[in-house]
Amino acid sequence: MDKGRRAWAYCSIDAPEDQNDTLKKQRMLLFDYAEQMGFEMAGSSSDIGRRPLCERNGFRRFADAAIRGEADILLVANRRCLTHSSMQMAQLKALAEGCGLQVYSPLDGLMELI
Repeated sequence: MDKGRRAWAYCSIDAPEDQNDTLKKQRMLLFDYAEQMGFEMAGSSSDIGRRPLCERNGFRRFADAAIRGEADILLVANRRCLTHSSMQMAQLKALAEGCGLQVYSPLDGLMELI
């Protein structure tokens, strides 16, 4: 895989269950976007519910892969898939800076983590 172009698709909804196949739709959107951008897919994961970002199993799978140097890019459908909390966004920014990650979404392109 081309280092610097390895993407991880992370899908998330804050509902207690996925009755409308939202996670599947997000995943398809992210994989299509990765293909358009020329990213190699390193993996994917998903979460359901409102737990803090670092307590979500799917996000932890991504974070572990990023720390091991297996992913350079996090793909999300939108910022809401990550968190509404500025504290959690700061934690994600620290992870991104520490691992040299970039975060992209199909609607926003390269996202600024603030």
